[in-house]
Amino acid sequence: MYLLQSWGDTLHLIVELLATAAFALSGLMKAAGKKLDAVGICVVAFLAAFGGGTLRDLLLDQRPFFWVQHTEMLWGVLALCVFAMVFMRQRHFEVTERTILWPDALGLGLFTATGVHLALQSLMPPVVAVLMGLITGVFGGVLRDMVCNEIPTAFKDHRPYAVCSFAGGWTYVVLWTLDAPDWMALLGCLFVTVCLRALALWRNWQLPAWRA
Repeated sequence: MYLLQSWGDTLHLIVELLATAAFALSGLMKAAGKKLDAVGICVVAFLAAFGGGTLRDLLLDQRPFFWVQHTEMLWGVLALCVFAMVFMRQRHFEVTERTILWPDALGLGLFTATGVHLALQSLMPPVVAVLMGLITGVFGGVLRDMVCNEIPTAFKDHRPYAVCSFAGGWTYVVLWTLDAPDWMALLGCLFVTVCLRALALWRNWQLPAWRA
């Protein structure tokens, strides 16, 4: 049992690191597409990477914040920004909306899983845990788009986004209720969230929009 829990904690940290990197990448791509300077690119990348997790930690009263406890995340995002800026300038990489969607979808699934995981560990009710996962997965992208002077993708893109996170969160809760190992619940949540978002992008599924 100890080894299983240890593996679950290790996997959770790995997922948090991957989620941070994925959203940082989406943030710097968005900033590069807006032709911001180096400082602006780093700010947008940091907001995308840490915004959702910070709000989650605030709501769950978790101290220290996840990026304070693991300062290697800060250095990693900064290094990613520098490397990406040099690479994209040398290769004349063209940033399009489509290139941003895929790291954003991956980050959505990864952060949803970590948010639900931490909320359940804090003994939150299942519906609160699912909402924590949704907030963790969505809020970083909302901050990213707002700073870039855009209506957030989660609101204007009629293809399911937050809905995918919501479904993935409930997948985690169901597996957790069935006493599945942490790693299985994390991967199940990740799989459902990312696959639903990928299908929504591929099949161009549309949510109903407000019509006057």
